[in-house]
Amino acid sequence: MLGSLTGDIVGSIYEWDNLKSVEFPLFQEQCHFTDDTVLTVALAEAILTGVRTGEGYGGLMKSYYRRYPKAGYGRNFERWAQSATAPPYNSWGNGSAMRISPVAWAFGSLPEVLQQAAEYSRVTHDHPEGVKGAQATAAAIYLGRNRASKDEIRRYVTDNFGYDLTRSCDQIRPDYAFDVSCQGSVPQAVTAFLESTGFESAIRLAVSLGGDSDTLAAIAGGIAQAYYGGVPQPIAADTLRFLDDPLRRVTVAFEERFVAR
Repeated sequence: MLGSLTGDIVGSIYEWDNLKSVEFPLFQEQCHFTDDTVLTVALAEAILTGVRTGEGYGGLMKSYYRRYPKAGYGRNFERWAQSATAPPYNSWGNGSAMRISPVAWAFGSLPEVLQQAAEYSRVTHDHPEGVKGAQATAAAIYLGRNRASKDEIRRYVTDNFGYDLTRSCDQIRPDYAFDVSCQGSVPQAVTAFLESTGFESAIRLAVSLGGDSDTLAAIAGGIAQAYYGGVPQPIAADTLRFLDDPLRRVTVAFEERFVAR
């Protein structure tokens, strides 16, 4: 989970000012958490407190939206969060994938992770592509934390979700543009992880692709944390420094309960 927050914060200043390079200061004072972090922490709190899908989880997300109304949400999510009765809005956006990492740590088998990823996503993202993006991300994290190889992760994501992972970051980067769809951002984020040589490398590669930089880095960072055995301590400390006290408390509690075990 912390890896996802790291990617969001590092990538936050490049979302609307893309940097097609891996050479940049990892944290800058202008960095900030966005909706990716807010909604990931909301899901972590739901799992920590036993709030399951449906009205309870939806209500919790809406309470986080009210607490952090300027975090950069999509328009459809804002309309849903501001309504007391709005149903899921058939979204195929990458919001389902960027917030899903807690599921991959909290549940003990791949079938359960896939089921819970779908159920937590459908509260807002009930389009098949939205569910698929969340499941692919959660599966990659689960496999990574259970010591699957990169080839095994690549094969599983390709075979089960149909994503094309054949293009390298160097091939993607030149003409890649902003794309908030799961189908147009999850494969690219997974590719950044697959080409990485360590946690920080995954974040840098994801940001360097451009597009929705914070979300690509959040997805890649979540997988990288699992595969590489954690977030390096100096990077983890910087990430926590950018959170306010409520977000930090939930993050630390989740990591202590589900990750550091």
